[in-house]
Amino acid sequence: MQVKSKSSHMDRKSFKDLMVYKNSYKLSIIIHKISLKLPFEVRDIADQIRRCSRSIPTNIIEGYARNKSIKDRINFLKTALGSNDEMLVHLKYLIDLDLYNKKIVNKIIESYELNGKRLNKLITFNKKLTRSLENKQTR
Repeated sequence: MQVKSKSSHMDRKSFKDLMVYKNSYKLSIIIHKISLKLPFEVRDIADQIRRCSRSIPTNIIEGYARNKSIKDRINFLKTALGSNDEMLVHLKYLIDLDLYNKKIVNKIIESYELNGKRLNKLITFNKKLTRSLENKQTR
């Protein structure tokens, strides 16, 4: 889905083209595999990290697929960012409760931190796009 604003020099990308979507999806697969290796006694944590990790790419998709408005897209991206930050807490639990290899989890934390930065940039881009379109409408 390529959508052009009337005066934008840049096409807005499909979610499939977004690095943040691709990375979020890959991370959700990694988290799913890790969650299946966790002890049965912490299945609640395993279930939660699976849901949380899937929430990030699915909210990115929903924001782009609905194509209702840029403000609507921003809301979904903010929800994805919230889930991304929530994952950081869950990953810290894995380390602090000695549930998984600390080095591996720290690498995943780094990936989620980078993901959060990318989501913030995407939110900022969409906010600027909204302001730009609003300014053009008031002229």
